[in-house]
Amino acid sequence: MIKIDEEKCVGCGLCAKDCLAFNIEIHNHKAHIIKDCLHCGHCVAICPQKAVSIPEYDMEDVEEYDPDSFCLEPEQVLHAIKFRRSIRSFKPEKLAQSDLELLLQAGRYTATAKNCQGNGFIFIQEELEHLKSMVWDYIENIEVQSEKNISRDLLPYLSFNKRRKTDPTDDFLFRNAPVVLFITSDRPLDAGLAAQNIETMAVSMEIGVLYNGYLSRIANADLALKKWLGIEGETIQACMLLGYPNRRYLRTAPRKKAHVIWK
Repeated sequence: MIKIDEEKCVGCGLCAKDCLAFNIEIHNHKAHIIKDCLHCGHCVAICPQKAVSIPEYDMEDVEEYDPDSFCLEPEQVLHAIKFRRSIRSFKPEKLAQSDLELLLQAGRYTATAKNCQGNGFIFIQEELEHLKSMVWDYIENIEVQSEKNISRDLLPYLSFNKRRKTDPTDDFLFRNAPVVLFITSDRPLDAGLAAQNIETMAVSMEIGVLYNGYLSRIANADLALKKWLGIEGETIQACMLLGYPNRRYLRTAPRKKAHVIWK
């Protein structure tokens, strides 16, 4: 529930004007909450007197606006976007927990539909070998049980497994990345936006990313794996491999001309 500190409130009305739910009224030069709402936090962010709070949220994590911290130039942002690459070869070194926490914050602060904040983030690094073992065992069982009647959707996994058996160092599915991140959500767009913000943060930290649809699909199908991950009944909407790139790209990759309509 939104809380207004009447001792701090000066009745300026900024929170009421900015409330998308029309849930704040000004009476006797003080702001008043009409009912509970979706807790978007705009009232907290806009109040010049710091009179608004949401006790259920982490208020200690709220930052004050500092013009000097908004120093990104548009050209720099575009440069970073153009230089990002899908990384398919990673160095073996692990990522620091503090770096993973920063990536989590980038995902956590991503916009979500109706401010549901329903994304879940599962980082696997310390128990990555167990994850790999469960995935390969599941693929082995598919191969044994299906015999010749194998769905076309599963054929790539059998190919990955054959490569692994032929050469144990050929980690085509996991790419030898030290970290796997699953993002769960009821809304695919929410998870996709979070993944994009995480990747942007990762690029700023010289951490490479690969979106892994194959791993996402097989993990969703394996109920035992989802139970081990602690996400029974949830849907993995995005999977990302994370680690330090083992390649250095010297220039941006070319793109087709944009399909755009200006009116």
